[in-house]
Amino acid sequence: MRLLHTMLRVGDMQRSIEFYTELLGMKLLRTADNEEYKYSLAFLGYGDEADHTVLELTYNWGVTEYEHGTAFGHIAIGVDDIYGTCERLSAAGADVYRAPGPVKGGSTLIAFVRDPNGYAIELIERNDENPGDL
Repeated sequence: MRLLHTMLRVGDMQRSIEFYTELLGMKLLRTADNEEYKYSLAFLGYGDEADHTVLELTYNWGVTEYEHGTAFGHIAIGVDDIYGTCERLSAAGADVYRAPGPVKGGSTLIAFVRDPNGYAIELIERNDENPGDL
């Protein structure tokens, strides 16, 4: 068994695809539209679906926002240079709402950014010196 994808409902598919591809460096792997049930899907990731876990964005036609509830926490993405990544994201207008720095009670460098739909994304610096263990 392996984790295949995580699905997020989005209110603006194109804006969300641009955020994940242009700002976070994912590739758009495939898209699909379902005319009968009025939704669109986009699958994005850092590698092919056959070998990597990917992100599924779902746009239900006509729905522009969702309540996130209290159960969802965040998705996490490993980065090589957390300070440079956050500077680039901020310069592009992204909401870096937790500046880069050590995790409370640890030494791993983390930051948090929100996607255009308000979903939390934890950035974790991962390199040879720090594989990202908290």
